Amino acid sequence: MLIYKIFRAAEWQALVSAGETAGAPVDLADGFIHFSTAQQARETAAKHFAGEDGLILVAVEAAPLGDALKWEVSRGGADFPHLYRNLRIKDVAWQDDLPLAGGTHLFPDRMI
Repeated sequence: MLIYKIFRAAEWQALVSAGETAGAPVDLADGFIHFSTAQQARETAAKHFAGEDGLILVAVEAAPLGDALKWEVSRGGADFPHLYRNLRIKDVAWQDDLPLAGGTHLFPDRMI
């Protein structure tokens, strides 16, 4: 199962440069890295990244994250994946641009 993280371009570049990240400011504040399932990602984009262009969608295979990945109740009572360790570039299955068109983020076709 793939889980998804939306990065701003500078955050993505920092991950690529350093090889790992503790996440965006919201992740640092909460003590874990926020992820979404495929079904949750569009709402996450609309709620937390409304009107932002230049975003990067990152897909990560959940199983290899092991016990560091916890499923916890969040928005609307749904379980969301939260990573309690740094995200490493080697964890990334793929990444893709998440362009903004007409106020809506366009998710890639390969997202399942």
